[in-house]
This record gives sequence, structure tokens and C-alpha cells, in this order.
Amino acid sequence: MRNFRKIIRAIVCVILTFAILFGLDYVLYPCTFIRNDIHMVTSEQRDVIIMGTSNGKMGLDPDSMLEGTGLTGHNLCVGGEYPIDCYYMMKLILEKQNPKVLVFELDPGYITTKKEEGNNYLLFYHEFPVSYAKLSYFMAAMPECDFRTALFPSYEYSLQYEISHMSDTVRRKSTGDYDASYFKGTAQEYHENGFIEKYPVDVSKFPAYTPEQFSEEAVYQGNMEYMDKLIALCKEHDVTFVATTMPIPATTLSENWDSFEKADQYFSDYFEVRGVPYYNFNMKYYSAYSHDATNYVDYDGHMNGDSARAFSKLFGEMVIQKELK
Repeated sequence: MRNFRKIIRAIVCVILTFAILFGLDYVLYPCTFIRNDIHMVTSEQRDVIIMGTSNGKMGLDPDSMLEGTGLTGHNLCVGGEYPIDCYYMMKLILEKQNPKVLVFELDPGYITTKKEEGNNYLLFYHEFPVSYAKLSYFMAAMPECDFRTALFPSYEYSLQYEISHMSDTVRRKSTGDYDASYFKGTAQEYHENGFIEKYPVDVSKFPAYTPEQFSEEAVYQGNMEYMDKLIALCKEHDVTFVATTMPIPATTLSENWDSFEKADQYFSDYFEVRGVPYYNFNMKYYSAYSHDATNYVDYDGHMNGDSARAFSKLFGEMVIQKELK
């Protein structure tokens, strides 16, 4: 009898612990734009999915890209997104919807680095609905994560700030509020299709920038393993996989030419072997779009809104319509 009571107490203790953790998560973990993105691609059909880094987030506008085609799209790019994240997000989408195209925006610097610990591990996973993809994602990614991130997902956010916004956070979650205007700021605004529009800035105010230098020896093979998995997953589900590297300012390109040239050779060979089209707008397709600094908001290559819409329209005509013929 005593052992039975101990078991009951242990079970109750575990239930209470998880209830407290869930409650803290519910009231303190902020409503990020990733929450909007994941909700959109799992609840509504999107023909074209875009994944990649912040350059893709601010440079590829699905509406401009697909104008006149009758297709729908969503931009799932964000800074800190690695191939492992893309793979499990695609698994999740395929559980819920049937996309036709995956545009993978490739920043070579991400391939030579390993996904860092911290709340970046939860940025995507946290927003997954209950699914097989979420379980698989947890088993693959969370063991390498600081355990506090999984147990206390809000711990890396400012407690003072989140407490002051707690009522709004609870309201948005309890009512299913996904209003995109919530993320509008003084320098940018988030759109319902996942695109973040950056407002133009004075070129003279660009901060100094030195990109991660690329070499084949520096490639983190874990990234390439998940890239292989992502390509195979798309082929299995008859999803056209298209890779691209976004244009960047000519100054950044010329000052780091050797690194960008090595990256182009490596990825051109990699994608050719796998039968994947690769559109590098800094090399083979350099002349397709302007590299003038006025089209960007920094030397990293994040585009301003007008430039992003112009490039997206070009990308749609030059790439999407071609690959879907």
C-alpha cells in the first residue's frame, strides 16, 4: 500500500510540474512571427515554400514572386535557420499540406557553422503543433540543446519585459490572434506571407561587415547531411527543390571574392550531382540584378522593401515559372 501511495504521489508531482511549466510557457513565452509562419503553412495550402536565412526573409516576397501565376506562397526564412530546421519544418508541412516548390535560400556562412545553443533551438520547434514531425525534431535537436531551453522556453527572454506584456500574450494565444501588424516597427514590418519589409536606410550609415569565410574544409557535415535529407524528402513527395544564393552589395562581394568563389564552386558541384537547379545571383547570374548598395540596408545583403519586391518579381519569372514548366 505504501509503495502504491508513493507511486501516486510521484505521478501527481510530475503532473503538477508539467502543469506549472506549461503555465509559465503560456503566459511568458512571447508570440513571435515564427508562430504566425508555422500557423499559416500548417493551416492553409501554400504552393511555394521559401526557407533559408534572414537575407531570404527580407529579400523574397511571395506575393511579388507569384503575381499573375495563381500560385500561393509563404516565406519561412529567418536568421538562425539551419538545414536541420528546414528538414523538420518540411516534414511538418508535408503532414498537413501539399506544396509544389521549395525554394532554399543558401547562405554559405551557415553551412560552415554549427547551430548554436540557446532559445534559437526552440524558435521553430516551440511553434510546431503536436505531430510526428515535432517528436522527431525533438529527438534530433533537443539532446544538443541546453536543457533549460526545453524546460523553461522563456528563460532567455527578458522576464521584466515579458511580465509587462503577459496579458497581451495570453490574449493573443487564447483568442488565436495572428495579426501581422503586431510586428511592425520603426525599421521594418512583417507581412502575412512571411516576408519582412525593411525600410530604406542611408548607405553611409551601413555598419561594417565581414562575412564568414568559406572553405570546403570548414563545411560542417551535419549541415550537409540534413541538406541531403531535405532534398530526398522533397523528391519523395514530388516537391520541386530549387536552391539560390541572394545577391549582395558589390562591395562585400569584391572584398571577399575568393571566399564566395570557393563557395560557388562547392555548391554548384554539390547541387549538380543531386540534380538540383542552383541560382547564384553573385556568380553565374550576377548580371540579373543590381548589386548597388542603395538596394540594400546593410553590407550583409538584406534588401529594402522596394528592392525585395523587384527582385522577387524577377525571381518568379526567371526561376519559379521556368522550373514549373
